[in-house]
Amino acid sequence: MKVNIIYWSGTGNTESMADAIGEGAREKGADVKLISVSEASLDDVKEADRVAFGCPAMGQEELEEDEMRPFMDDANKEISGKEVLLFGSYQWAEGEWMEKWVEEVKATGAKLIKEDGLIAYDSPDDSAIEECKEIGRKLGE
Repeated sequence: MKVNIIYWSGTGNTESMADAIGEGAREKGADVKLISVSEASLDDVKEADRVAFGCPAMGQEELEEDEMRPFMDDANKEISGKEVLLFGSYQWAEGEWMEKWVEEVKATGAKLIKEDGLIAYDSPDDSAIEECKEIGRKLGE
């Protein structure tokens, strides 16, 4: 199973989540590649059996607009039928950015591994990291 985890992280919180998800997927024997969105290409989406996208809430409850938003605009054209995980952290509001992102990705025809996405408040605590590892295990099965 080839799993690519593509993420944007400003403070390291979403990167910590990506690391834990990757660890869980590796425990199940998956070939895992963690890729900062600034270094990712559409081939990283196309070649993966499953792909995880991570981005924290930014601005007015939206994806980071300089790198992640443009990447998702292109990736959305390639993920129909693919199993996808969405994840990220937030520090205000109720996590509305994830609700919007989930709806956007569902509209592509992708199959969400976690229907409502995986979110952590602020810096992921031990419980959030364990949840990331657990969903990573599902991603790697």
